Amino acid sequence: MEAVVVAEDPYRYFDWRITYGDIYPLGVRQHGILINGQFPGPDIHSVTNDNLIINVHNDLPDPFLLTWNGLQQRKNSFEDGVYGTTCPIPPGQNFTYIMQVKDQIGSFFYFPSLQFHKAAGGFGGIRILSRPRIPVPFPEPAGDFTVLIGDWYKTDHKVLQTILDRGKRLTFPDGIQINGLGRDGAKFTVEPGKTYRLRISNVGLQNSLNFRIQGHKMKLVEVEGTHTIQTTLSSLDVHVGQSCSVLVTADQPAQDYYIAVSSRFTTQILNSTAILHYSNSRKTVSGLPPPGPTTDISWSLNQARSIRTNLTASGPRPNPQGSYHYGQINVTRTIRLANHAGLVDKKQRYAVNGVSFIPADTPLKLADYYNIDGVFKVGSIPDMPAGRNIHLDTAVMGADYRAFIEIVFENRENIVQSWHLDGYSFFVVGMDVGRWSPASKNQYNLIDAVSRCTTQVYPRSWTAIYVPLDNVGMWNLRSQFWARQYLGQQFYLRVYTPVKSFRDEYPIPKNALHCGRAKG
Repeated sequence: MEAVVVAEDPYRYFDWRITYGDIYPLGVRQHGILINGQFPGPDIHSVTNDNLIINVHNDLPDPFLLTWNGLQQRKNSFEDGVYGTTCPIPPGQNFTYIMQVKDQIGSFFYFPSLQFHKAAGGFGGIRILSRPRIPVPFPEPAGDFTVLIGDWYKTDHKVLQTILDRGKRLTFPDGIQINGLGRDGAKFTVEPGKTYRLRISNVGLQNSLNFRIQGHKMKLVEVEGTHTIQTTLSSLDVHVGQSCSVLVTADQPAQDYYIAVSSRFTTQILNSTAILHYSNSRKTVSGLPPPGPTTDISWSLNQARSIRTNLTASGPRPNPQGSYHYGQINVTRTIRLANHAGLVDKKQRYAVNGVSFIPADTPLKLADYYNIDGVFKVGSIPDMPAGRNIHLDTAVMGADYRAFIEIVFENRENIVQSWHLDGYSFFVVGMDVGRWSPASKNQYNLIDAVSRCTTQVYPRSWTAIYVPLDNVGMWNLRSQFWARQYLGQQFYLRVYTPVKSFRDEYPIPKNALHCGRAKG
């Protein structure tokens, strides 16, 4: 259901009903989250600056929220759809998200943010096209496919949540779904000689995945809203929570080809396949799916460093992406964030700088807006790593509006970490194995680093980002490794200005739900 009203910036209306239903992503029946009866949920198609009006009816027996991974919610963190900003939609009720995709283009996705709903579906693709007169640095493709990939458990999401609530770790996932389907389930039909855009998002729970197509090369053209230097790849690592676009030309003999997806940096390797089907094909897939890289970190690190911004291409506006010289701005503050795991009261927890996040009884943004005392304390998480001990708190870090900050993610664990910041894109200026030190700045890319909203940090490695804090609000900074996020590996960055002005931040939406101490 979609209608468009022509105004200054168009409005697009969506009416979504959230239900439980049967899904079969790995061939066994599971209790999944459906949107209008669909799994995955419907794609959101939009154009830069469109207003999205999404009425969500919650027919689940649980409170429910959707969050919009990569949509910046300019001046409007109330609509972000995480528990720190937005009251959950109670069972049997509805809430209408009113969002503008201001000054954005590119490929993103949405997913349910509460409980462990993400393990049950409820996710879907988001695409924001450039406005008609803004140049795009490649010809219009013949087709544009959403490809949602992710690791998957056969275990019911409620059981997974109970395991975590009891303070235990989850076992390794059972498989990989591609657009909600298992091995050879998803099929993408192409016409010979034509070029197609694939928007790939890793909507999984923890594992980095490698994506490749038998007999075909891919050209990387966009990453989370940034047009990239167009590099040709035979396979691509997509870390959990990340999105990107590749162009694929159907230039091979007419038959069916494997699309292969497999887990990276894991001892046990998960595999799945989909089918690239030529419209005039008389021949099914043959041979084995192409093998992918497995545990090699340096290969992935080199590929990550090669993903750079196309400085001459337009972004959401006509001016070139390179016209913002981030490398010439003085960094006003360096924040170092170390992730670690540990036990608190004999229960598994995950922390950032020694603090493991626990939700308050009221969304932090509402408590802030109404000046409700005692919900959270700014500064409840330090901006440097703090030893091995973990304590629980509703962690909120303060930051000044218009500051230009550097965040260094330090991963001393033997996992691949993936970090996401709501409300922003940031410049990934450096990543390397080993320990970060101020001397590491000498290797930063200050010219054409890619701007994105989710970055990986390799095992026993670091990643550094630059963030221009130009968006007032309460913004979730979280691990995209979902069990870690659930057990505390997240906090909120409160980007604050003492001046109360609608130029800097919109007022609370008229239809906002009120809960906790903000009720009434």
